[in-house]
Amino acid sequence: MHSHTVGSYLDALGARTPAPASGSGAALAGAIAAALTELAARFSDEREATSRLEELRSRLLELADEDAEAYTAFMRTRSDADRDRTIDVPLAIAETASEVAFLARILVEGGNPRVAGDAEAGAELAAAAARVGARLVEINLGGSADPRLERARAAVAAAG
Repeated sequence: MHSHTVGSYLDALGARTPAPASGSGAALAGAIAAALTELAARFSDEREATSRLEELRSRLLELADEDAEAYTAFMRTRSDADRDRTIDVPLAIAETASEVAFLARILVEGGNPRVAGDAEAGAELAAAAARVGARLVEINLGGSADPRLERARAAVAAAG
């Protein structure tokens, strides 16, 4: 994702190819949420939150690439290891986005009111990214019992 323009990424997302797809898109939405929340943290002079949000934004960008790579690898190999990656990466997206949503809600309530709209947008986008990541965990598990599904659901609950 780092090497693409937004337009070329969206072209790739809309193309008739297996990846990038919804996991990568959710991760990018989560990264946008983190950036908006980071803006609110900066205007609220919340240095620790700003630093953590920078880390979360970076991780979500990495996860956008990792999701596309995981799905492409699974389509090629159909191996159990690559199938596990199609579960682990969306789980990481859900959990990382959930943390962004949590920080955003704190800033909505206690941050600079002039950027509350940015924090609210961050919270909404992050919660949506968490829901998509969790749903992909569920889909990719294919109905099998697995503790990662409960973790994904917990991330959605925490994201609000």
